[in-house]
Amino acid sequence: MIKVGIIGGSGYTGGELIRILLNHPQAEIDFVYSTTRAGKKITSAHGDLLGVTDLAFTGDVNLNVDLVFLCLGHGNSTKFLNAHAFSKDTKIIDLSNDFRLNADETLNERTFVYGLPELRKSEIQKAKNIANPGCFATAIQLALLPLAKENKLQQDVHINAVTGSTGAGVSPSATSHFSWRNNNVSWYKPFTHQHLGEIGESLESLQENVGELFFLPNRGNFTRGILATAYTKYDGDLESAKAIFSDFYKDALFTQISDEAINLKQVVNTNQCHIHLHKHGDTLLITSAIDNLLKGASGQAVQNMNLMFGFNESEGLNLKAGVF
Repeated sequence: MIKVGIIGGSGYTGGELIRILLNHPQAEIDFVYSTTRAGKKITSAHGDLLGVTDLAFTGDVNLNVDLVFLCLGHGNSTKFLNAHAFSKDTKIIDLSNDFRLNADETLNERTFVYGLPELRKSEIQKAKNIANPGCFATAIQLALLPLAKENKLQQDVHINAVTGSTGAGVSPSATSHFSWRNNNVSWYKPFTHQHLGEIGESLESLQENVGELFFLPNRGNFTRGILATAYTKYDGDLESAKAIFSDFYKDALFTQISDEAINLKQVVNTNQCHIHLHKHGDTLLITSAIDNLLKGASGQAVQNMNLMFGFNESEGLNLKAGVF
């Protein structure tokens, strides 16, 4: 049994971590830190946990826990770690983008390993610090990595992905409140989204000179999940593409290749990624679907925790989608 701390526990990713860890047989929540809700019950922010836990948020930090999850806004994890000297034996999993790029992987003698299990499982198992991937980045990398491994991303790749409103965080904004978001769809950050950096570095770790990535992210009028489509020129047939993907993910517990067209409800509330391949002429279309808060954030973080501590990789993550 390991003792775990959560920094920034009142947001969406913090809430999902609490929900998973309360049911994890190998982990015990030592504290949930929040500057805005210290002293209040966890259920004041996460009503779904009413009757499940009596834990309260705290403004104190135990610097000697076995593991700490950082669920802070981008740029704030660095500030927090500079202000709080955790024990050298405390492992860290950061859910922000502070340490995902190669140029940012080291802080105060801590080196962060990029935590995409389907790509870096053996490194994660030996790591003391993890930079958890972004949600869009997870869905898109899982759609493209098998092709990069076979040097098949020679041409430009066009990507269109839509995410639920929880991807914008718990604090309301002009584009996340109900009246604007409901019955509405819009794009944002066309071709410049911040996740392109980590996607590019992962692809280039498998293939040199990857074609240009044209990524158009969209806001959906639903709560959670990401459906991503990517297409590029591919000179093989559909069966050869399926063989490439099946081989790449043969040992991946949470990434599944579907012969049938996929939809978002299959993966929401799970740590799964579902992938479907479709060939049209000389173009290969790859569709991937994940839950942005689970496989795209907290679920993947717990998957990384399991690997770091030698637990069963799926411990605490055997979650069922609500498809109806």
